[in-house]
Amino acid sequence: MDEHAGIHGSYWIETAPPGEPAPTAEGEIAVDVAVVGAGIAGLSTAWELARRGLGVAVLEADRVAAGVTGHTTAKLSALHTLVYEQLRSTRGAEAARLYARSQTEAIRRAAEIVDLLGIDCDWEDTSAYTYVQDAARADELRAEAAAAAEAGLPAEYVTETELPFPVAGAVRVDEQAQFHPRKYLLALADDIRRLGGVVHERTRVVGLKEGEPCVLTTETGAKVHANDVVVATHYPVFDRALLFSRLSPRRELVVAAPIDETKAPGGMYITPEQNTRSLRTAPLGDGKRLLIVTGDHFTPGAGGDVEARFENLANWAADHFGDITVTHRWATQDNDSTDSVPLVGPLHPASRHAYVATGFGGWGLSGGIMAGRLLCDRITGRTNPWSGLYDPRRIASVVREGATFLKHQAGVARHFVGDRLPPQSGPSVDDIAPGDGAVVQVSGGRCAVHRDKAGELHAVSARCTHLGCLVAFNRAEQAWECPCHGSRFDPDGRIVQGPAVRPLEPRDL
Repeated sequence: MDEHAGIHGSYWIETAPPGEPAPTAEGEIAVDVAVVGAGIAGLSTAWELARRGLGVAVLEADRVAAGVTGHTTAKLSALHTLVYEQLRSTRGAEAARLYARSQTEAIRRAAEIVDLLGIDCDWEDTSAYTYVQDAARADELRAEAAAAAEAGLPAEYVTETELPFPVAGAVRVDEQAQFHPRKYLLALADDIRRLGGVVHERTRVVGLKEGEPCVLTTETGAKVHANDVVVATHYPVFDRALLFSRLSPRRELVVAAPIDETKAPGGMYITPEQNTRSLRTAPLGDGKRLLIVTGDHFTPGAGGDVEARFENLANWAADHFGDITVTHRWATQDNDSTDSVPLVGPLHPASRHAYVATGFGGWGLSGGIMAGRLLCDRITGRTNPWSGLYDPRRIASVVREGATFLKHQAGVARHFVGDRLPPQSGPSVDDIAPGDGAVVQVSGGRCAVHRDKAGELHAVSARCTHLGCLVAFNRAEQAWECPCHGSRFDPDGRIVQGPAVRPLEPRDL
């Protein structure tokens, strides 16, 4: 019997109306702006542009809001763990103020859109908290509260929360929100169509030729001509500015379980302790709320026993909230920039008509809505007060964050070099248990081999098609993962998540 029978995947995807599948792009298409990616950043950008009268086409490799945004924790907050003291010390008080203002306005924009379109997305106004239990870190929270307040947030340092356990200290910010992200984005997609835009699903973009117009090519051969292009694929599928050197992928696990309303703490919470713990609740009805707990982050492909990580997270939830039954579990993936500020703006220094939105560091909901407004302003020639803060071409902050930059690049370099050296030893095909996978030596080459639960073997190339790092198998999620830049593939090599745009090639055993 499957020990996980009855446990569903993402709650947001399961509980949103499926809607009619959008058509795959075919032939030649001409629009004002083409947006690659139908997550929060892509759809927010497309919607803002459509509202200003531009013709837009959204090109999604899978389904609308079924990728990263469909697997988020769904907090809409300007309190991003401990970012304000860091920003104040590395980029100055004005940068911290611009960051706070841009993220706060994103929350207000989302509230406006919900009202304007009448979206039923479980919207709830609430407070956000960053907390610690270790008294030695209380001063860190006091400094963050002071920096956030100086930046313009209604932030205060507190020692009491609604959590069912004591904290040493916390930063509290009111006037934040939480919602059902997929219901919100499906409504945005519908309104984009109403405004004359088009949305294409199952349309993977594999090529970009910049010019006037730009031309995007899909894996099925369709061509999209656009005056401007926005790459909003979470991790950029086109990396002409070497943004991969300034991004590090991070995978994080989520477990969810119903609890009584009387036990549900008000507010949204996160702590940097214990390899991150983040939690909130969502309405279920009948006196219940869904407790959603996130944490135990790791680099894709380097998570070790991910099943044990899921169990650890579920045990933490049970220890703090009593006897619970996990009904959903999933994982999300984020990209951290070297200076903790997203990269939103021109795709590369010479770019005139191609833009990017990436590096949201776990705060993609407010960040994606912010990016939509910023990119819309850029494309339509309007001044945006925080465009300089998020500009991917910024150099000074990379210099200031040199240690983080070098640490990330050292990890990637180890894979680039080590993955190309002859292996000293490793598992054999016979060592692979049902449901597991491993990279093995076969006829002098490396193969990624998965044995399904029926015992059948599936073999594909072990080298990620992005930049050639060796993949590793995540048994809990049944996926091959690249530890360099976070590409993910199913056991047969099909792309689950970019930046790779080509599948792993099949291999003969």
